[in-house]
Amino acid sequence: MFDLIIKGGTLPDGQVSDIGIVGDKITAIGSIQTAEAGKVIDASGDLVSPPFVDPHFHMDATLSYGLPRINTSGTLLEGIGLWGELKQVMTQDDIIGRALTYCDWAASMGLLAIRSHVDTCDDRLFGVEALLEVRQKVKDYIDLQLVAFPQDGFYRDPTARENTIRALDMGVDVVGGIPHFERTMTDGATSVKELCEIAAARGLQVDMHCDESDDPHSRHIETLAYETQRLGLNGRVAGSHLTSMHSMDNYYVSKLLPLIAEAEINVIPNPLINIVLQGRHDTFPKRRGLTRVKEMLAMGINVGWGQDCVLDPWYSLGTADMLDVAFMGLHVAQMTSPDDMRTCFDMVTVNNAKTMGLTDYGLRIGAKASLVILDASNPVEALRLRAARLCVVANGQVISQSPRAEATLSLPGRPKSSRRRHSPDTT
Repeated sequence: MFDLIIKGGTLPDGQVSDIGIVGDKITAIGSIQTAEAGKVIDASGDLVSPPFVDPHFHMDATLSYGLPRINTSGTLLEGIGLWGELKQVMTQDDIIGRALTYCDWAASMGLLAIRSHVDTCDDRLFGVEALLEVRQKVKDYIDLQLVAFPQDGFYRDPTARENTIRALDMGVDVVGGIPHFERTMTDGATSVKELCEIAAARGLQVDMHCDESDDPHSRHIETLAYETQRLGLNGRVAGSHLTSMHSMDNYYVSKLLPLIAEAEINVIPNPLINIVLQGRHDTFPKRRGLTRVKEMLAMGINVGWGQDCVLDPWYSLGTADMLDVAFMGLHVAQMTSPDDMRTCFDMVTVNNAKTMGLTDYGLRIGAKASLVILDASNPVEALRLRAARLCVVANGQVISQSPRAEATLSLPGRPKSSRRRHSPDTT
């Protein structure tokens, strides 16, 4: 007897299968159509996917667009300055309210695991306290990891080091940093070293905003790879953004990519934000604002798309839709072959789950019973349509349902409706 059966769905690998759930675990995958269940959901013809995962977000700032003013230049630096203004007037209740609203959006979009950076350059640690409360409130349906993020610089801000350690003592999960924002390259490299040592001593993961710059001489990812190897942190470290690599010469990159691969560093480009914020000093030719995604994937490096921002000082759009993120990513990275597009779907599901260290994730027996049913027949069609989430299941419970994206037509001699679904054979 199952509590829930998802019947006849198509899995991302193309297999058509039933999924049986007891409690909060997947207990059967295969043909179980004759079994009894408390609830049956017919997913015939639809894609059944593990949940979407976002490994790079700023939940303390989300949904604050226009407060206290709008970023008129659209640049990263004005956004950082604007965030500094907002920190002086916002309250914990503001942060909690905005974050919970965003988590509602995320749940409706099947985004059930999020890693959020939280600013530790505030002696009050309002954001840390607020997001620790949010983490507790949403724990039954969203895995929320928090990164202690000294946004104004671990050394550049006079109390950032003390506050970052305080945040970790309060229960923040991951050690963060921003080496390229320190006053000198030497300070940046030293901050990477000390932050990695703090993580190693505490048995924590590391996630660095690293080289979010158009400067090809911003090379802190090299130091991050070295410290990862030195401290035995392989597989537990992520380098986010890495946009300086879009300006580096190919010879240096040919040295750098094997170092990243040897250290098993996870890489998180954020295409929506990188394409908007980078290259602002360029006229033409204008750089694309994205790290070397295809080259990294070819080296066996784990790469996953991150969302970064939604309606905040740095980005004026966004809907908590990781398919939007992957859709932009495949365009900017020119990943348009069928295999590349399927990889882009993996980059917002299984690749990102690996980055976050989610050991009970996936469509397999014994995994957490969290999944999404999409109004699409396969991953590529899901990307093309940014498909409706017909049903979202979190820990065995149906938490969201949406109607199909279907339009009623009034056209002589034509069908009465259109769903825009179309799945040509691309093998």
